[in-house]
Amino acid sequence: MAAKASNPGYSGLVVLCFLSCPAIGRAQRSIGSVAPADATVAGALEISNGRIELVGASTVTARDHTAEVKLQRGGAIRVCSTSGLHVATGKGAVEAPLMLALDRGAIEIATRVTASDVVMTPDLRFTMGSPGALDLRLRVARNGDTCVENRGATAPSLNVADQFGESSYMVKPGQHVLFEHGSLKEVVDQESEPCGCPAAPVISVANAGVSGTDAAAPGSAVAKTAAEQHPFPAAQSAGLAPLSGPPQTPAGTVHAQVATTLSYGGEAGGGSATTGDNETTAAGQTVASSKTPGPHVEKASETPAESAPKIEVAGKAQAPPPPAAPPPSDLFHSIGRFFKHLFGRH
Repeated sequence: MAAKASNPGYSGLVVLCFLSCPAIGRAQRSIGSVAPADATVAGALEISNGRIELVGASTVTARDHTAEVKLQRGGAIRVCSTSGLHVATGKGAVEAPLMLALDRGAIEIATRVTASDVVMTPDLRFTMGSPGALDLRLRVARNGDTCVENRGATAPSLNVADQFGESSYMVKPGQHVLFEHGSLKEVVDQESEPCGCPAAPVISVANAGVSGTDAAAPGSAVAKTAAEQHPFPAAQSAGLAPLSGPPQTPAGTVHAQVATTLSYGGEAGGGSATTGDNETTAAGQTVASSKTPGPHVEKASETPAESAPKIEVAGKAQAPPPPAAPPPSDLFHSIGRFFKHLFGRH
């Protein structure tokens, strides 16, 4: 009588194989083991020496990396990342036959097989043409494409049949084929894409990024990044652009603004401006007069590099007054010219 799966979560492929393979039954012997950190396991299992022992029909689902199932008979099965593999074994006079079922994903089988071993996919069934060392790469895509790579010149041939037994195909040793959509009538016998697990990425020192500082001890304060320490534009934090804001006046420097009235004198030597009632301090700064309004004079603040104050005159300077008219001729000059004309003719 064929054994029935006790866990409703098992794949229909496992149940189908158990019903179609009377020689395969449940055996309480270890099939293999896998590390808990590499995969999740459902089914008949035991924990021994930190590893999960598969003692019956089980499902091994790899985590985000490849999980290796070490077989009790020798060799191993590598379950590729996120792939799910159903494993079962039966009773045998010499060696228990092994049954593997792959729903989706990829596996790599490297072990010694018997003529009773079976590998299944949702569309195809693989049996061994003869005992021998098998190095098989198998991948099943979501659309049913099944990639098969029977590696090795001395590998046993694989007899492939569909689930209804209507078609068959033989994968010879060293052959690499693709069954499109899981059909034996659509075969690419010179497939170039790999069928097994993808190669692990090689991380160079440049890509990994070697840190130049020691790691912070647990519980200690972590140093802030440059962006956190200098929350300014890059040009300002690097000293390439001036910071905004008014300049700071050095301590002890007097900052004064002066307003005064300028006027121009009529004297010839009046090259300098007069300030009326303005007063001058000892430092040479002019104090504003409160009389007639005039142009505004602002004195710039002194800097350490300047010894004399600078004076800026704001506003428009007034034009000089027109030159005075020549004084009129007096009476004595007129009488003199009269007598000159009167007696000068004689």
